[in-house]
Amino acid sequence: MKKSMGSALDYPKSLKETRARKQKIAKLNTEHIEPLTRFVEEIRKETGFGEKIPYFDPDDGGISARCLFLLEAPGPKSVESGFVSRNNPDETAKTFFELNQQVGLPREITVTWNIVPWYIGSGKKIRPAKSQDISEGINYLNRLLALLTKLELVILVGKKAQRAEDDISKYLPDVELINMYHPSPMFVNRAPSNRNQVLGSLRQVAEFLSHEKGNAP
Repeated sequence: MKKSMGSALDYPKSLKETRARKQKIAKLNTEHIEPLTRFVEEIRKETGFGEKIPYFDPDDGGISARCLFLLEAPGPKSVESGFVSRNNPDETAKTFFELNQQVGLPREITVTWNIVPWYIGSGKKIRPAKSQDISEGINYLNRLLALLTKLELVILVGKKAQRAEDDISKYLPDVELINMYHPSPMFVNRAPSNRNQVLGSLRQVAEFLSHEKGNAP
């Protein structure tokens, strides 16, 4: 599987730089991402949460993605940058970026989102998603899945996202589901084997998707 070349600003924590944010903003209405940009703007208006709902990263695959990584909820750095992105300046995003590169999984065939699309925290600290948050978020998840017409695989990242498993299976019975541990510092740094567990799941994803080229990643 060919590795992603990305942009000149495609590296861990690049979204702490203004020029990186501007570069992504300039791509928000490109063909592969515009329907997802419109989707975010619709739910911003419907919920009243405004910029607490970050955009999809246009350097990912958008509506052409074959693989959806579904996490719990956007963190404060996502709200600050304006994007759900592996380039966000936090340790979870950094680990996710590095492990994806390690297994050779091109970001252009993936898209990343959250089961709860809006920020649920105080500004400095995010709180855990509650059952009501997840129920409300699943309504929007179904609308997202309808836009991702090339989807083959959904990775449920963490226990909260995994609560959407039955809904996704009913909505998209032919899409493969994989459960993965969350790549947060609280999990990855707790034991030496934890990082390898996340890495193993990503290798499974890369192997599943490698059939496009007929090559191992």
